Amino acid sequence: MQDTGMTVDYYNILNVTRTVNDDDLKKAYKKLAMKWHPDKNPNNKEEAQATFIRISQAYKVIMLTLL
Repeated sequence: MQDTGMTVDYYNILNVTRTVNDDDLKKAYKKLAMKWHPDKNPNNKEEAQATFIRISQAYKVIMLTLL
């Protein structure tokens, strides 16, 4: 994979602050995951799947920092 020099702001993806707690992070993730789940967006599956993957990755990365 080529480095594009761009950094990913996982907090921005989930619309949470850097001081988010565990419960609020889960709420934000679930809200966005439900909105962007590919099965909920049959007319826009490709974008929904890409967004859903970004949301899931952001959640996993932030959760690791909270441990």
